[in-house]
Amino acid sequence: MTNIMDTLRARGFIKQTVYEDELYALLGSESVPFYTGYDPTADSLHVGHFMQLVAMKHMQDAGHKPIILIGGGTAMIGDPTGRTDMRSMMTKETIAYHVECFKKQMARFLRFEGENAAIIVNNADWLLDLNYVDFLRDIGAHFSVNKMLTAECFKSRMERGLSFLEFNYMLMQAYDFLVLHQKYGCSLELGGDDQWSNILAGADLIRRKEHKPAYAMTFRLLTTSEGKKMGKTQKGAVWLDENKTSPYEFYQYWRNTNDADVETCLKLLTFLPLEEIAELCRYPDERINAAKERLAFELTRMVHGEEKAAAAQAQAKSAFGGEAGGMPEAHISETCATVLQALLETGLAKSNGEARRLVEQGGVSLNGERVTNANAPLPEGGFTLFKGKKIRLSVVRG
Repeated sequence: MTNIMDTLRARGFIKQTVYEDELYALLGSESVPFYTGYDPTADSLHVGHFMQLVAMKHMQDAGHKPIILIGGGTAMIGDPTGRTDMRSMMTKETIAYHVECFKKQMARFLRFEGENAAIIVNNADWLLDLNYVDFLRDIGAHFSVNKMLTAECFKSRMERGLSFLEFNYMLMQAYDFLVLHQKYGCSLELGGDDQWSNILAGADLIRRKEHKPAYAMTFRLLTTSEGKKMGKTQKGAVWLDENKTSPYEFYQYWRNTNDADVETCLKLLTFLPLEEIAELCRYPDERINAAKERLAFELTRMVHGEEKAAAAQAQAKSAFGGEAGGMPEAHISETCATVLQALLETGLAKSNGEARRLVEQGGVSLNGERVTNANAPLPEGGFTLFKGKKIRLSVVRG
């Protein structure tokens, strides 16, 4: 059987590991409990989480046991990684609601029953009742402040100021790994490469305190060939919740992937065989569009199901490929009178301000004509509304 590290490396996931030879031997010889963490800072996962979910599925399919750690406790502190400001803190009730939303979305990727079933745990269960003095004596004694300050996640905040609250984050995440090691025999933490310092701290804590092996593995971040983080649009994040990002918008986001990024995305985000991916991306000309369509369909199917993926593909081909009968349809009220109101009622804009900005930036067209005034009147009956060059809706009243 192929070692899962070979699979992950061949598809381009792995960025850094520690004790790599030991880890390779372990993953090739037995089922390994591993974990990855998610901060419940929203009520939906987004494209930034996508690659991590796919990696976990690869691991589970290879016989290893996923532990999904929801950061209900650490979310009450805030992770400083990649931030130049301080995260706002959330209530316990908000966090609990977000956790339930995550569970539903993760079930599309991971098995929660049967052999090596995934489990979900919340670090609030052990962090919120910690005795501070005991924690300092048992855990804090193993950390060097000098070493912590060299971590990238802290260095980026030093000029603006790093609160003591956030400084504790690395200790908390390392403690999570220790608790999961003690409770479930977890010996491997996975995560994005921006989490390397925190993940390494957890593996080091287990080795120091428990005198047992523990490992870290980070994945490359999902970026374009130009180094820009993927998963953002003019509207904001690309969400997995269809009420935040519709299946059609989700499909269109991936359909419009840059030519240079299609092969990387197919390797990292789908489960298509590498040989098939190589064939799809063989020709760097207009034939790459077939690879883009396959990428968009596969990812939409994984997140929203076969039926909605097929509908989104048909709508896209109708809107942009000259095929009739499949353009996405939106309904507005009989009293809707202006372009601004239509943008809001169809969901193409979330606020008056966003609608006006779209018009001012030349991003809205009505029946093929660019709109210059957000308060322009709508034609009677149905019409076609464009948002940018990528999204087109057939709008009907009633």
